Amino acid sequence: MTITRDRLVKSVQESAELPKNLSNGVVESLFEIMKKTLENGEDVLISGFGKFCVKNKDERRGRNPKTGESVMLGPRRVVKFTCSQVLRDKVNGKGG
Repeated sequence: MTITRDRLVKSVQESAELPKNLSNGVVESLFEIMKKTLENGEDVLISGFGKFCVKNKDERRGRNPKTGESVMLGPRRVVKFTCSQVLRDKVNGKGG
């Protein structure tokens, strides 16, 4: 099952017993804070969940899979997520 933004808002609404518009504002604010932090090249660390960080990728040679043609891919920034050990243990059924 995929969790959508709408589902996330509903979960916040139910668990925190907040009105839907306030729950939506909380979720939107959280995402905006995370986006701005990552845009500035800073890491987002959520204890017990994981870490989002921006990595710089250098220019590199790539290949068009359809034609096999060699192309140069420009430098770019990507977001990498590393889950915490707590989350890893829960996913693997090892934690409480």
